[in-house]
Amino acid sequence: MPRTRKHPTEKDAISLLKDDHHKVRGLLAELAESTERASTKREELLAEIERELKIHTTIEEQIFYPAFRDATEKAEDRKLYFEAREEHHVVDTVLPELKSTDLASETFAAKAKVLKDLVEHHAEEEETEMFPRARKLLGRAELLRLGEELAQAKVSLTERVLTKLVELVRP
Repeated sequence: MPRTRKHPTEKDAISLLKDDHHKVRGLLAELAESTERASTKREELLAEIERELKIHTTIEEQIFYPAFRDATEKAEDRKLYFEAREEHHVVDTVLPELKSTDLASETFAAKAKVLKDLVEHHAEEEETEMFPRARKLLGRAELLRLGEELAQAKVSLTERVLTKLVELVRP
């Protein structure tokens, strides 16, 4: 008998996080391919990338990473946890620098490439090392529960971000 889910859109934590990785990779690729003349496009992409990264890293750091850390038994697994946290910190350092760089400059293009490389490395490491370990350590039921928690947190954070944007735009 085939396995069925309670809700057709129900995803486990890893599937949800991988979807985020895919979306951000696409946005970063688009930013990297943009030219100095496309300042408006770069500005819009950068805002969307920042929004997506902030929401993603927040739900990872507040929900997924602690669950992974608490389930770890081996030093190698704890190492993955600490490295992932530090990689988020590096992205949090590069992103503000990118935002304060002239959109039409070669420096912007270089910093955008560095951000893209950092995020791609981080996502690849999670997908090939941390997530397979998490599947074994946490199990399907816990990953489904975490997926629901991540999805709810993501909706809540997205609403907060949109509310702040509306407040900034209002006269």
